[in-house]
Amino acid sequence: MSGGKVRIIGGEWRGRLLQVADLPGLRPTADRTRETLFNCLGQRLDDLVCLDMFAGTGALGFEAISRGAKSVQMLELSAKAVEVLNKNKVNLGHANNLGLIDIFKVDAINFAQKLPDKSVDITFIDPPFADESLFAKALKIAIRITKNNKNSFIYIEHPKTIDPERVLQDAPENGEFWVIQRTIRSGIAIGSLLAPKPI
Repeated sequence: MSGGKVRIIGGEWRGRLLQVADLPGLRPTADRTRETLFNCLGQRLDDLVCLDMFAGTGALGFEAISRGAKSVQMLELSAKAVEVLNKNKVNLGHANNLGLIDIFKVDAINFAQKLPDKSVDITFIDPPFADESLFAKALKIAIRITKNNKNSFIYIEHPKTIDPERVLQDAPENGEFWVIQRTIRSGIAIGSLLAPKPI
């Protein structure tokens, strides 16, 4: 999908529309997928710190803030996508008690590698499907930087050729502490929601 709009599903900005940059390969996470995902995460994400790697449209990050997240960092390399992300942020405007949105034009892998261990509550990963090497790199970083408690999750949207369980097995550290809690299928994309294994 290129161009067009997607809507925020729930929270303070429920029903508000986000512009989508007209870029080849940009795939906004489908409404139904986001609805299922946030049903699993919880309708409210109060006080949680989120990271939106490969933010694209920002649909996941804006949705998290709409539902009460403390903050979200959106990482995106495309200048055009970043421009549209900033426009969407301005268009949504300030709402009472909503968290902070920081948008960075950066390489998501390089940026996330510098984040401290266990500094994020929820990490969203949705790289371009054309570069399959990004999935394993991003997931291994997410395992390190995402907290390991009951409110912590990693969501990765990937093609059928990517097996998150295999990536977890190959992760050098802490991969064994995570498990796929839910799989969400939508067209060519599969969403895998990872949660810490119960102790």
